[in-house]
Amino acid sequence: MTSVLITGTSKGIGYDAALQLARAGYDVIATMRNPDGSDLGASAEAASLPVTIRQLDVDDDLSVAEVFSEFGDVDILVNNAGILSCEAIEDESLQKFRAVMETNFFGAVKCCKAVVPAMRKRGSGCIINITSVAGLAAFAPDAAYSASKFALEAFTEILAQEVNAFGVRVALVEPGIITTPMTTTALPAYRSDTIYPQGRRIHAFFKNAAKEEAPPNLVSNKIQYIIESGTKRLRHPVGPDSLIFLGWRAASTDEHLIDVFGSADDSDFIEKIDRDLGVDLSEFL
Repeated sequence: MTSVLITGTSKGIGYDAALQLARAGYDVIATMRNPDGSDLGASAEAASLPVTIRQLDVDDDLSVAEVFSEFGDVDILVNNAGILSCEAIEDESLQKFRAVMETNFFGAVKCCKAVVPAMRKRGSGCIINITSVAGLAAFAPDAAYSASKFALEAFTEILAQEVNAFGVRVALVEPGIITTPMTTTALPAYRSDTIYPQGRRIHAFFKNAAKEEAPPNLVSNKIQYIIESGTKRLRHPVGPDSLIFLGWRAASTDEHLIDVFGSADDSDFIEKIDRDLGVDLSEFL
């Protein structure tokens, strides 16, 4: 049975992907920082699905070493573990910048380095790194998050070049706003005492009830497609707004986006977003 190790499976995209791939017949190793805080194991057991739960903190070198000493020869690795930050640069602590980079970037790097030798030696394998449209388009106030995802995009592009000749496929999945706890109930709060308005404004995008439905299975479907199709395409945007955001970024000058996200007041920002994207955020600002 083909084995898949997924990080960050306690909820959201990782949770959904673990169950979907197990239903599709894969032997899933679902890892997370706190297994006691997730019902994934119970859900898998109730459905008699081949899911093995392991505690894994991608920030912890020892934790990574322990898990991959047991499962280092997996057929497929899905790096999904990640955390979000929505603070302006002046407001965000250096400690949080480092924490976001440690989880979102270095965590994935560690896991990739743990599986590449075995994949290279046997001449097969697949690595899928979950980034974000924020890894291709930087919008305030997501400096810490975007920086980590930009870094992972570059790392993955180079990894694909290095392991291609050894039969190892590498892919990037770039979701837009997906309906998960990270973007809803667990969305990080912004500072109410800040002089920067961008935190409130980016929250308005997440709260916009008019946006198209974007359940986690959109990402799970893409992951399964990458695994089963044999595609060597590197980048895979996912979600109804992903191509909209990326198209907007590609069509806009740097100066235009600085003007939009640097608007002096909310009414100006609302007008520009409505004009550029056809999205009405007036109800949320």
